[in-house]
Amino acid sequence: MAVPKRRTCPSRKGMRQSHQALKPPGISIDSKTKSVHRPHHVDLRTGMYRGRQVLFREEETGGDTTA
Repeated sequence: MAVPKRRTCPSRKGMRQSHQALKPPGISIDSKTKSVHRPHHVDLRTGMYRGRQVLFREEETGGDTTA
């Protein structure tokens, strides 16, 4: 079994772990509705993506499911 010859100093450990920090998620703000969503994803509140309506609610489309 491999055993380290010398103990790792705190500065070397810190330099190694410097890339492991958690970053805050990216956030985009819609210019028209000012709603917050993830970049390059559909805004689930409004259903808009790149200025186009992509998702529709059933109330708006008039989809009657009762037969």
